[in-house]
Amino acid sequence: MQTITQLTPEWRTWIRDNLARGCAVQSLVDDMVRNRFDPAFASAAVQGMLAGLAAPAAASAPRTDGYAYETPRLPAGNRIRAADREVKVALRVERPVIAVLDDVLGAEECDELVRRAAAKLRRSTIVDPATGRHEAIADRSSEGTFFEINADDFIARLDRRVSALMGLPVEHGEGLQVLHYGPGGEYKPHFDFFPPNDPGSASQMTVGGQRVSTLVMYLNAVDEGGATIFPELGLSVLPKKGSAVYFEYANGRGQLDALTLHGGAPVLRGEKWIVTKWMRQRRYGTA
Repeated sequence: MQTITQLTPEWRTWIRDNLARGCAVQSLVDDMVRNRFDPAFASAAVQGMLAGLAAPAAASAPRTDGYAYETPRLPAGNRIRAADREVKVALRVERPVIAVLDDVLGAEECDELVRRAAAKLRRSTIVDPATGRHEAIADRSSEGTFFEINADDFIARLDRRVSALMGLPVEHGEGLQVLHYGPGGEYKPHFDFFPPNDPGSASQMTVGGQRVSTLVMYLNAVDEGGATIFPELGLSVLPKKGSAVYFEYANGRGQLDALTLHGGAPVLRGEKWIVTKWMRQRRYGTA
């Protein structure tokens, strides 16, 4: 039986009302799973709604869960000068802040990242919400590796470009992470921010604070499947070599945008290579 990975307005209202009544997060997740929701999706949906309800009231243009949209960190315009390269904006979404970008990486740069990563891939992990430790789970069936900030001239050039594009200093970024998905590989819907009510989030945020934005860059064109999906919006971004999808989910007030729930759809044919950059509130690696 196929599980559900998208919220209707009725389910959003149900979650919000029950959280407001003081119902436990796990009890809501359990009820959703009994109604055929994917467990990982249900947990992410409830945690995201909780983060929105716990945020301070917005002063302007609030959404129903309280998130206040601010001027995006991504520069305006149809073309963006990102350090050494001009990037084309193919699509923008205002709420949540999402953009699809072309020509972020050149074909040779994509191939070089794949070549460098292939020799040192390891099973991908997530941050365990209870402990803050990195753990491998079935919902994330990929393998990957990291490159330290400014590891060499090639990586430093990419770090500078991505930093200019994302509107934050290089030092706020985590190292570039290359991920590889084979046939059937997927990453079920999740948030990139650290849910503040998860016990394990505190330890992660001691090194740079909360994550605020993500850039997913595609290193190859997938034969079939492998889209980046935003279930709350019904949006799918198809992988195209050298292109990217950008989204941000934390504002200056510390609020978190639950509409940025996203995932990697299963690779149906071929393979998928991506490189991801996460930006933090502060210099990464410092308290």
